[in-house]
Amino acid sequence: MAAIGTLTVGIGGFGVIGEAVARALDAGISGLKLVAVSARDRGAAAERMTGMASPPPVVTLPELAERADVVVECAPASVFRDIAEPAIAAGRIFIPLSCGVLLEHPDLEQQAVEAGGRIIVPTGALLGLDAVRAASEGVIHSVHMITRKPPKGLAGAPYLVENDICVDNLDAALLVFEGTARDAAKAFPANLNVVAALSLAGNGPDNTTIEIWADPGVERNTHNIKVDSDATRFDMTIEGIPSLENPATGMLTPLSVVATLRGLVSPMKVGT
Repeated sequence: MAAIGTLTVGIGGFGVIGEAVARALDAGISGLKLVAVSARDRGAAAERMTGMASPPPVVTLPELAERADVVVECAPASVFRDIAEPAIAAGRIFIPLSCGVLLEHPDLEQQAVEAGGRIIVPTGALLGLDAVRAASEGVIHSVHMITRKPPKGLAGAPYLVENDICVDNLDAALLVFEGTARDAAKAFPANLNVVAALSLAGNGPDNTTIEIWADPGVERNTHNIKVDSDATRFDMTIEGIPSLENPATGMLTPLSVVATLRGLVSPMKVGT
């Protein structure tokens, strides 16, 4: 049983991000207790828990909401709603990593209102969301993002396959997409959750624009964000180190989830 005042945590998905978050919780964060994970291959997930002090049970996706106060989603987009809906219906705190998919399910916010749940989107591999959120309390004129990724980090994306765009053996940067955050999230569901988070923090998915470049000249996932509002104007760039296990995501993402979880129970929270 969790101690009084402790939030229990369930993790939907036990890939690179899910395992990193699970291990951080297992190592000990005051006020938080890992109580369950879910995985497509339960046996493999159990084997990967080697070395954990208190390996949690591997349960079905709906069971996460039955066991945990906080449900973290870091699973394939195809099962997003299988994790989100039970968690929100049970009035849990739901932390989605696939926030590009979240754009396709706007009804979940109203469900959270009715059930007393919360949806908290972590910053992920971005920077400056505090400033964007603050600016959105006034009038934002424009938000534009330019993403440059090593070609292998974009390879296999649905948009590239559907449009017969090859990013192999490039000798110069190639613009592979230009459009809105909403369209980018659909086109690159495993790559562009960052722009979905940016749009949710600021000007909305239809008023946030993005360029996506496959660039053999970069070794890191690079995001440049330009914001113009009635209160401020800023330009910021972050270079995230891609995960060795999954180049489509960055090493900062699981750390952001851990920071978000810690913020739920910390006696002092810095930033909006």
